[in-house]
Amino acid sequence: MPAPDTRDYFAELYVAGLFGDAGWAVYFPKRDVGFDFIAPKSVGGEVLLRPVQVKGLYPTSAKTDKTTFGYKGELTAEHPLMVLALPYFHLENPHAPETIAYMPYNSFKSPIGGGVRCVPACFESGHTKPRRDFKKYFDREGLKQVEQPSWGSDV
Repeated sequence: MPAPDTRDYFAELYVAGLFGDAGWAVYFPKRDVGFDFIAPKSVGGEVLLRPVQVKGLYPTSAKTDKTTFGYKGELTAEHPLMVLALPYFHLENPHAPETIAYMPYNSFKSPIGGGVRCVPACFESGHTKPRRDFKKYFDREGLKQVEQPSWGSDV
C-alpha cells in the first residue's frame, strides 16, 4: 500500500502531543464526530474544555508567495470554544511543522460559497510567516492563548 499524499493523522498527533506537553489532557473520540480530539485543562480552579480540529498545510514546490495562507474549506463540526490548529509544514522538513497557528472560532470568516476561511499567515520565499494581527496565535504563545478565559471572544 503506498504512503498517503498528506500526513493528516501525523499532524493531529503532533498537535495533540504539544497540547499534552502544555499540561492539557487529550481525549480522542471513539468515532469521528468532527473534532480530532477534546482537550481539558484545569486553569485557576476552572476546567476548560477545547474541542480541536487540525488541518495540516503542506505547500508544494509550485506554491508561490501569498499575502494570505491558511485553511479554506468545510469543517466537519464547529463550536464557539473550539481550536482550529493549523500546522504549517515546510517542503524540506516533513518531520515537524515550521509553525503552528491555534485559531479561535471567531477568527473564521464565512465566505459566500460556504465553508470557512481562516488565513492567519502569509507565504514568502518558501516559508510560512504569521501575519501581524495574528502573531499571538502562533506557536507557544498561541497555545498559551487557548487557556485564556476570553478564548474565542477576543479577536
